[in-house]
This record gives sequence, C-alpha cells and structure tokens, in this order.
Amino acid sequence: MTVSGGLALGASLPAAPAWAQQKNIRHFWWGNPERDRRTFAYIDWFQQAHPDIAVSGETIGWGDYWAKMATQTAGRNMADIVQMPYIYLHEYVQRGALVPLDDYLGNGFDVSFYDEGALDSGMVDGMLYGINIGATSQVIPYNQRVFDEAGVAFDRFGWTTDTFADACQKITDATGGAVTGSEDLSLYIENFEVWGRENGHDLYSKDGELQVTAEDVGSYWRFWTDMRKAGIIEGPDATVRVDKPMSDLGIVSGTTATTFRYANQAVAVQSLMQDPVGLAMVPRRAGMAYGQYILPSMYLSISRDAENIDAVLAYINDWVSSPDAIQVLGIDRGIPPSAMGRDALMPVLSDTEAKVVDYYAGIQGKVGPVPNPAPKGVGEVRDSFMRTGTDVVLGYVSPEDGAARFVEDATAILERARM
Repeated sequence: MTVSGGLALGASLPAAPAWAQQKNIRHFWWGNPERDRRTFAYIDWFQQAHPDIAVSGETIGWGDYWAKMATQTAGRNMADIVQMPYIYLHEYVQRGALVPLDDYLGNGFDVSFYDEGALDSGMVDGMLYGINIGATSQVIPYNQRVFDEAGVAFDRFGWTTDTFADACQKITDATGGAVTGSEDLSLYIENFEVWGRENGHDLYSKDGELQVTAEDVGSYWRFWTDMRKAGIIEGPDATVRVDKPMSDLGIVSGTTATTFRYANQAVAVQSLMQDPVGLAMVPRRAGMAYGQYILPSMYLSISRDAENIDAVLAYINDWVSSPDAIQVLGIDRGIPPSAMGRDALMPVLSDTEAKVVDYYAGIQGKVGPVPNPAPKGVGEVRDSFMRTGTDVVLGYVSPEDGAARFVEDATAILERARM
C-alpha cells in the first residue's frame, strides 16, 4: 500500500530517481484511514528528501497489530521502526525486542528541543527505548447535533457519571431510541483504568502486580449493566464486537451519541462523520480523585532486527524535528511534545485539530499523575477483561462475580509473566 503526494508539500520536493534508493527500511504501525493517509504522505516526503532510502510502510488495525507483532517478534522479522504504546513498551523491552536509543541522542537524531520530561515515559530501567511522538489523554467524543437537539447542556470538563447517565436518558428519549446515549464501554479496559484511578488504584502496582480490586471492577461493570438494562446505551450485540474498526463505532454509524477514544483520535472520528464532534472528559464519580492522565499517545521504537540504523535514525529525526514533516503528520498521533512542533502546526490546524488542542489545554489541572508502567502480560490481562466482560454483558455472570473471576485470572497471568 502506498500513497504518493499525499499532501501538497510532497510535490515541492524533487523526485527521487529509483537507482538512488540503496537502503531499505520498514515502518509498522497500527492505524486508521486518517493516520494511514498522513503516514504514507510523510513516507513520500521523506523519500524525496532522502533519495538513497526506500521506506516500506505497513499498517493494520489495533486488534490485529499485536498478533502480527508477536509473530514477527518470534520469527525475528520485525520491522525496523515499530509503533509502541505506553502499555506495551515495557513488555517488548523485556522480550528483548527493542534496542536502547541513548547512544544515538545527539548522534543520529536530536530531541534536545523537547519539553522537559517528555522523554521520561519512554525509559525502561533507566534507558530510553521509545521516542515520544505526541501527547494525548482519554476523551469522550460526542455528537454535538444530537446533544443540542436533545437539550443536553453540561460541563464537558466537569461532568459526573450521574450527569452522563442523565444525558444518555435524555438523548434516548428524544430520539425514540433511534440513538442511545452511549456506546457500552463495559469492555474498554482503557476507560475502566480511569474508573480505578479515581479510587486511587492504578491498573498495576510498581512491582507489576494487579492493583485494581474486585470492588473496582465490579462497580464499573455494575454501572454499565444498569445503564444497559435501562436501555439508554447500546445493546449487547454491538458491545461484544471487541476492537471494532473506527468506521463501525456507534457515534460514526449514528446509533449512539458518545464513545471512548484518545484525544488524538478525534480527528479520525470526525473524518468519518458529517455531524460535528465535541470533546469531553471521561465522566468522574462525584467526590472522587481525577482518574484521567496525560500520556504519550505512542512512541517510535527501533526493533532489534533493524540493520540500516543510520537510515532509521534519519527517518525518526525528520519525523520529530522537521516543521514541514510535522505539518504533514498533524496531530493524529497526539500533540507534539515540543514548542517547536506545536508552533509549526498552528497555521495548518483544521477545525477539529484546533478542538483537540483546546481540549488538551482545558484538561490541565484536572488530571492525575501518569500511572505505573505496565508489566509483561498486559495484553493477556486486556484479553481477560474483554472475555469476562463479555460474559457480564451477555448476562452469563453478574458484574460482581465476573469481577472476582477477572481479578483471579489477571493475577495469575501477571504471576506467570514474571517467571
């Protein structure tokens, strides 16, 4: 898959003769239509700027990305540059799949202009394994037209689970059930994480053990079960389709008014919709701590299978340090972690991108600290959460009994992973 001249900027560079492409590198990422379009446009731009480097871009959806990543890791056929999220960075370092980048700082690529502390979360055991390429936070995208027509007025930076439930009821009533208030988020461990942190519990302790309790999980699943029984969120058939492509989200198809995403993904959501998308914080339980946090949306990492390191470094360096490249990439992967990057974007932000930047500014002071690093085994824990949550959604087990089962399973998974 290739996109040529994805943005006008690509056409401003001289064409690269095929004979000059001597070094081959691969970049693998999980994507969506908007991310893929921009990334292939960057690849076109980069290859014209570096005619001696040929880049192969490989993209797939989130759900399939990790199965393919595991296969490539086991087969020692990883792409040179891989996209990593915070929750899996530590696990792949522990697998020996990524190489430390410390020796290349100032000697292959330059990130001296980054915000203070912007690289810290990409460090494992004191060494840098991931280059932060964007900051983001959790968000509830909502259909502004549906909210307005239902007469829902709310504080998007301060609403509670009670006001959220009330909004879902009003929207479902106003549309005669044609649009329910929300996607059922029972199976989203990423949304549950915010819930647990409101009670002072990260998903994982500093020692890599499960920190959330059965009470945390049970109360979360009980909340969504009660909403589901009230008929004001989507039904089980839609809910149990885990890791749906973005085009199948209820907010996109018009069957729900809200969903859960990360802020940088709002651009992709809006690209699939006609109605305007608004951005709100995850509703907080009244009187509880702030559970949301600001995190690197993702990293660029170098795999242990990379060979043309100088070409890989050039690719990453241009990605984070060239104002032209930053404009090509936009904010789909998050807000640049440098003043230079943010300044470069300001003249070219779309209305939706400007909303994301405004949202990012609005949540400052309403977020908690970055959580403890995710240990090895988190992928299996996530699968367990969705598997047991599916039984809860389908009514095979109560929220409380399902929570006890999940905690038992997750604890065993993490214990095995430490062996």
